[in-house]
Amino acid sequence: MGKSLEEVHQSVSTQNKKSVFRKILAFFGPAYLISVGYMDPGNWATDIAGGSQFGYALLWVLLMSNMMALLLQSLSARLGIVTQRDLAQASRETYSPFINYILYFLAEIAIAACDLAEVLGMAIGINLLFDIPLIEGVIITVLDTFLLLFLINKGIRKMEAFIIVLVVIIGLSFIFEMIFAQPEMGKVIYGLIPSMPNEAALYIAIGIIGATVMPHNLYLHSSLVQTRNFDRSNAGIKQALKYNFIDSTIALNLAFFVNAAILILAAATFYKNGMFEVAEIQDAHRFLAPLLGSKWAPILFAVALIAAGQSSTVTGTLAGQIIMEGYLNLRIQPWVRRIITRLIAIVPAVIVISIFGESVTGKLLILSQVILSLQLGFAIIPLIHFVSDKSKMKGFHIGKVTQIASWIVATIIVSLNAKLVFDEINGWLETSDNPIVLWFTVVPLAFGFLILLLYIVFKPFIVKPKTRILNHSPHNLKLQFSKTAIYSKKNIAVSVDFSSADEVALNNAFQLGGIDAKYTLIHVVETVGALVYGENIDDHETLIDEKLLNEYKEMLSEKGFKVEIQLGFGKPNKVIPTIINEGNFDILVMGTHGHTGFKDLIFGTTVDKLRHKITIPLLVVKN
Repeated sequence: MGKSLEEVHQSVSTQNKKSVFRKILAFFGPAYLISVGYMDPGNWATDIAGGSQFGYALLWVLLMSNMMALLLQSLSARLGIVTQRDLAQASRETYSPFINYILYFLAEIAIAACDLAEVLGMAIGINLLFDIPLIEGVIITVLDTFLLLFLINKGIRKMEAFIIVLVVIIGLSFIFEMIFAQPEMGKVIYGLIPSMPNEAALYIAIGIIGATVMPHNLYLHSSLVQTRNFDRSNAGIKQALKYNFIDSTIALNLAFFVNAAILILAAATFYKNGMFEVAEIQDAHRFLAPLLGSKWAPILFAVALIAAGQSSTVTGTLAGQIIMEGYLNLRIQPWVRRIITRLIAIVPAVIVISIFGESVTGKLLILSQVILSLQLGFAIIPLIHFVSDKSKMKGFHIGKVTQIASWIVATIIVSLNAKLVFDEINGWLETSDNPIVLWFTVVPLAFGFLILLLYIVFKPFIVKPKTRILNHSPHNLKLQFSKTAIYSKKNIAVSVDFSSADEVALNNAFQLGGIDAKYTLIHVVETVGALVYGENIDDHETLIDEKLLNEYKEMLSEKGFKVEIQLGFGKPNKVIPTIINEGNFDILVMGTHGHTGFKDLIFGTTVDKLRHKITIPLLVVKN
């Protein structure tokens, strides 16, 4: 299996730091990318609704959610640090393909729900600050598609710095909002004592939990911690676990401050003035100036909202990439992944706003958070099983106390969700004109997911899971050639892309040239930076591709083959012909992934354009 977020994998060195502070600082960063998911626009909707309807009464839900989040994110980081697998990869290695496809589908729904909240939040912020209509604001959010590509090309530290700047903007905005609002501190402290005013409060509370503890963040954190290159000894792993826990504690407490500030702001302004029905972000923005007596309050509110939406959209896309690569072992072009994720969120948002008007955005945001909450069990339970597994964790499994705490958290979340699902379905059955349809569609589906959840919970206790070995690294290629055959080709070029297609291409090349031929392995770096800067690019993906190409050369040389390597930069259909036509090759061998038509647009195609530009025979072999 490939490395998680391969383009930035182990790209940040934490060794040879002169001081302890610098060493700690080298580990800091991943949790801040996680923290933005805990203060995204979806949180704003649930926090505003909770504060305006119930005052400070639900502050304890935020505190409890933050403690749950810290525990679960520390488990996620532990999985990534110790096993060097993200949560999706660990699931793929453990469960059957059928179970994994369902888990992948659920994870994608969670990503779509999360991105819906981010799209709406950014669009609302743009609307409030620049008076651009909401639907146009939703469409404008497509333009941030390429921001992630730009940031990832600059390296993970630059991305972390960008996110931290946005988090600081959000934090400072709410410090000033608190100064304007002047909340009653006695009631704030009283709100930290658990209470549940009524049934409506439970729905909001579940939404808050869904908005705070987010399933995609568990996948993301287990991958981001692998961007650090540290000593893999027991002492080095212990140190990495400690520093990442400190990182998580600081970052998630900042997120708790922002969430609490939003709820307190709603309680100190709307609830205090008897405005119990303020659930829309737009209404909150409109009422802030007259209630707080400051024109800056709504401006800061809108700026913080845009910053929250922009930061969380970046991390949401990364999580989508991790989930797709981990569960399906499938890499598609990053811009395609970004646009698919964004369109899945934009299309329903545009349709609903067009039909029902802008007044439904608050309900859409809260619904997105409840959907996220419903997905949590399917991410949390596998995570707990993985980090409790002694063999998988190589001695760094969690202790009994942590296991008990983790299962209590999972039980709370799953129980709340089960009650919510039961109440919702019951309500639909009572009010529906065609309850028979629901009995044969929604009810069986709900039971199906319940059975899946029970299967994931209890199977590891009954049958010890066997880790499925899924490794497509260069050293696991099955190479075949005959020393007695007669070969005609002496100088063979082979195009490689570090996928399973390479195995087929190399074996066909060996059939043509045998052990005495000279082989040149060609790989083209296709990043945005490579397209712009060519061979002058010095980004992380280039370093990784160069390392993999050298591993191919080393492995084949050890087997007695004469191997040269050549790294190109830009579009393969332009770069490969240049390399071939300038060389003295007898034939070019390429592997394909066996897709045509629409799939070529998604995965990219080189063969059709390349075959017209080279002056030597081309052998295309299907994987």
